[in-house]
Amino acid sequence: QVQLVESGGGLVQAGGSLRLSCAASGRTFIRRTMGWFRQAPGKEREFVAAITWSGGTTFYSDSVKGRFTISRDNAKNTVTLQMNSLKPEDTAVYYCAAHRIDYGSGVDRSVFGSWGQGTQVTVSS
Repeated sequence: QVQLVESGGGLVQAGGSLRLSCAASGRTFIRRTMGWFRQAPGKEREFVAAITWSGGTTFYSDSVKGRFTISRDNAKNTVTLQMNSLKPEDTAVYYCAAHRIDYGSGVDRSVFGSWGQGTQVTVSS
């Protein structure tokens, strides 16, 4: 099991930027695909971005492609989500997640087995 703690959320104006970080514990981190999801009030949790264990491949939802960048540092056990050109519709609680198995593939919510507590991102218009 991977323990995850997010940080970096906050309030920002539309067009601004925020950087979310996820600190992971456990030696399996370096073998796990990592992802970011978000959940707005009254909506289901949705996929935002993911990065494979090596960092060689990234995936993005259409709604954030070109604005958000996911990266990881396996030496520091961290995953980062750089969010630029933020929009009010990006407002949500953002969650860091780790795949259930080593070297797993896919970005469906069901394949992620470890979750952080979430960090609030609010974008004002």
